Amino acid sequence: MSTNPVVIDADISMTLKTIRDYMRWGASLFTEHKVFLGHGIATPLHESATIVLHTLFQPYQLDDCYLDAVLTFTERERVIKQLIRRVAERKPAAYITNEALFAGLCFYVDERVLVPRSPVAELIEQSFEPWVDAEQVTHILDLCTGSACIAIACAYAFPQAQVDAVELSDDAVDVANINIEKHDIAEQVTLYQSDLFKQLPETKYDLIVSNPPYVAIQEWKELPAEYHNEPEMGFTGGETGLDLVLRILVGANNYLTEQGILIVEVGSSAETLQQLFPEIPFYWLEFERGGDGVFLLTAEQLKQYHKLFCNYSASP
Repeated sequence: MSTNPVVIDADISMTLKTIRDYMRWGASLFTEHKVFLGHGIATPLHESATIVLHTLFQPYQLDDCYLDAVLTFTERERVIKQLIRRVAERKPAAYITNEALFAGLCFYVDERVLVPRSPVAELIEQSFEPWVDAEQVTHILDLCTGSACIAIACAYAFPQAQVDAVELSDDAVDVANINIEKHDIAEQVTLYQSDLFKQLPETKYDLIVSNPPYVAIQEWKELPAEYHNEPEMGFTGGETGLDLVLRILVGANNYLTEQGILIVEVGSSAETLQQLFPEIPFYWLEFERGGDGVFLLTAEQLKQYHKLFCNYSASP
C-alpha cells in the first residue's frame, strides 16, 4: 500500500522533550492527517499514548507522575518514527505495537489477523448472562476465531468449560496458536483448522459464538485505508456480506445442545439479514460500551427455522 508523505519540523526532537509532549504531539498529528480510529481506541490522544508508551517499553497505565520524564534523543527519534508511521502507512496502532486488548486481556496481533474490537467482549465479561447459566456451560465453540481472542476470553470466563476454536486461514491459525501459547491455555482451548463445521468432531455446544466475515464486497472497497491494512479474508462475506452467516445458521442446528444459544456478529449487514428473514425473531443485543449488529438465537429457534435457512442457502 502506498504511503502518505508526512512533513514535520526538522527540530521537533529539540522542541518536544517529555512523554506528555509526545503524546500531545502525536494526537495533533493524527487529527491533522485525519487518521481513522475504528479499532477499539476512542480518541487520537489515546491512540498516540498507546504508541508512545509501547515504544518506550512502558505500561499503558503508567502513573501520571512519569509523564513529565524527559526522553533521551534516541527515544525521541524512535517515538517520532512510530507516530509518523501510523499516519504514513495508515496502520492501526495494534499492528505497530503487536498488541491488542480484548475483554481485559492482552493478545498478540499482526497483519495476518483482524484487530480485536468486537462488542462481544462485553458479553464475555458478563459470562453471557442472563442468556446462559455459567455453571452449566461445559462446551463452547468460537467460529472464525482469527487471533483466538474470543475463544481465549471465553476460556477465562468459563474456566470449567472446554472451548473449541475454528479458523480456516493458515495465517490466522499461526497467530491463534501464538496466543494460545501466550496465555498457556492449550489444555482448555482446542484449535481446529476448518471451513466452519466441516472438520469438527460431533460435539454439542452450550454456546456457539462467532464474529465471521460479514462485510459486503462493495462496502469493503469503500472502507478507510486503515481497514485495508487488515486481511480482506477477515472482512468480506460475499456480495451481500452474509455468505458465511447463512452457512452458520444452517450448520449450528446440529451442534447446539437443547438449551444452547447461538450468538453471531453481523455488524453492518444486520439490516440485510433481517430483511432476508423478516419472520425470524432475531434478538439484537445491546451494549453499554457501544456496538451493534449482534444477534442471538436459541437452539429451539434454529430448529424451528432450520428448513427456511436451508431453502434460502440452497437457492441460486
